[in-house]
Amino acid sequence: MGRMKNLLQKSLKQLTIYAFIVFALSVPSYFILVEWIWLEELDENNYLIAERIEREFNEQNISEEKLIENIQFWNEVQPVSQIKYTEQPLEQDSLYTIIRENSNTTGEAMERFRGLKTNIKINNRNYVVVVETNVEETEETVGYIAMVTLFFFLILVIGFWILNRRLSKKLWQPFQDTLQKLKSFQLNSEEQIDFQKTDIIEFVELNETLDKLIQHSIVTYKNQKEFTENASHELQTPLAILKNKVDILLQNNDLTERQYHIAEEMNKALIRSSRINKNLLLLAKIGNSQFDRTELVEFDALVVQSMEGLQEHFKEKNISVGSSIQQGIQVKGNSSLTDVLINNLIINAIRYTSPEEAIRVILSKSDFEVRNSGVQALDTGLLYKRFSKMSADNTGSGLGLSIVHAICRLHGWRILYSFQNNEHIFSVTF
Repeated sequence: MGRMKNLLQKSLKQLTIYAFIVFALSVPSYFILVEWIWLEELDENNYLIAERIEREFNEQNISEEKLIENIQFWNEVQPVSQIKYTEQPLEQDSLYTIIRENSNTTGEAMERFRGLKTNIKINNRNYVVVVETNVEETEETVGYIAMVTLFFFLILVIGFWILNRRLSKKLWQPFQDTLQKLKSFQLNSEEQIDFQKTDIIEFVELNETLDKLIQHSIVTYKNQKEFTENASHELQTPLAILKNKVDILLQNNDLTERQYHIAEEMNKALIRSSRINKNLLLLAKIGNSQFDRTELVEFDALVVQSMEGLQEHFKEKNISVGSSIQQGIQVKGNSSLTDVLINNLIINAIRYTSPEEAIRVILSKSDFEVRNSGVQALDTGLLYKRFSKMSADNTGSGLGLSIVHAICRLHGWRILYSFQNNEHIFSVTF
């Protein structure tokens, strides 16, 4: 799983990225806009200069000879603002941008000029005037604008983060309250959750939906709990009666050998049925979280106790038992269920171990392992399925490993199976 982020961080990150993209696009936009405005202003200024030149020459009322001298003098003084006589006026004005040296400054720096070539009339004669004005570089202007924009952009983003953070604590407080109450909710307590009142429509709808869901879950849980308990009780009673009758029948000396074997098989079937009934009830209770998991369990003591209680089973198949049990191992959970888990794993190992083979039980601070000799690996797809059979032993209920898996899931432990060096290995990690 990747790094987790809360909803606020995700939304703020997207907004910040979007704002930065807009800012990045605004810089060239500023440049294009400032350039266009600046050239428009220069064109207007050049037209005004051309009109002023035309007006001032006409206001002099001088002779043609004197006019020619004045124009010649003008062209010498203003080398970039030439006035030339033409018989054929321009069809349209010419606007252009040129890069050249600035004659009014020292050095060889190249600068941009905005030019205008247009028609004027002096003493009713056609002339063409060329006016060029230095274009002050827009990069500096755009740079300053970008810096100011960046400054306000940072103020906006930082302010938005701070305001959003403060507002979110208040706005999301009802949601946080709902979340905390859901985390602490226990279905087996059968208590309703009193959600915090809020005027935010989305949270009101969420709380109403959760309230309906919890009510339905509690009703379903109660019905399921009552059904499993009643079913187990009602089944256990006739099974106990039947077993008692079979026991009486087995004590009858008038039975033939065939009748005795039939009664014995019936007795075994009843014992197995009773065990299945108890295990199914246990699975139902585990699934309904009807066990307290807050005890401090002495795991090492339970392992030793279980191994001592199963000594007859070890001797019956002449199985050698090795153990490595670390002392003082305590886990948080349910003592009864932990005892069931240990017993089921060791009994499962006994069933799958051939006579005169070996079993090893290992307990460390982090995990509990049961190893037993074997020939080939078990089918991992069937390991924890109910009533799955992977050996010829019919004495089991077919629920042992299913119960182990359910207990691990309830406690938040992890159970793993592997087959290495001709050994079946069941490992429970705390």
